Amino acid sequence: MLQHYITFIESIFMKSTSSFISHRKLHRQSGFSLIEILIVIALIAVLATVAIGNLGGIFSGQQDKVADIFVNQTLDTALVPYRLDVGNYPTTEEGLAALIKAPAGKSAKWRGAYLKELPLDPWDNPYQYRYPGSKNINAARGYDAWSWGPDGTESADDIGNW
Repeated sequence: MLQHYITFIESIFMKSTSSFISHRKLHRQSGFSLIEILIVIALIAVLATVAIGNLGGIFSGQQDKVADIFVNQTLDTALVPYRLDVGNYPTTEEGLAALIKAPAGKSAKWRGAYLKELPLDPWDNPYQYRYPGSKNINAARGYDAWSWGPDGTESADDIGNW
């Protein structure tokens, strides 16, 4: 009889243990462990760091384009009306400041301001201007306008209207 009782208890214990194990396995498959969640968060953080680090590279190429558009198009939209009103482009000495405030002796013809303020290039340097131009000497635009580019000095990376 004792043997029968032991067999009965073993069968109950085995059923409850196997039921507990299968229930635990089933429950484990329905969610993620804390370690799995932490690994995913760490991977997302690494990817975000790489992506944010590359944003500078994505937008840095646009600075050259901005400077090129300013010296070839935007500045022209201010200098042409100035030339039509005053009779010629500002001299090198008057510079681009003549587009904001009338130069001495030209206030009778000056109808500006042709620009609200003197902009800086994308590298926070003032745009350069020379009239008469030494590089851009065609009949339509006889002035030189340029940015010194990323290095801020006159060099091969200058962006000009020539």
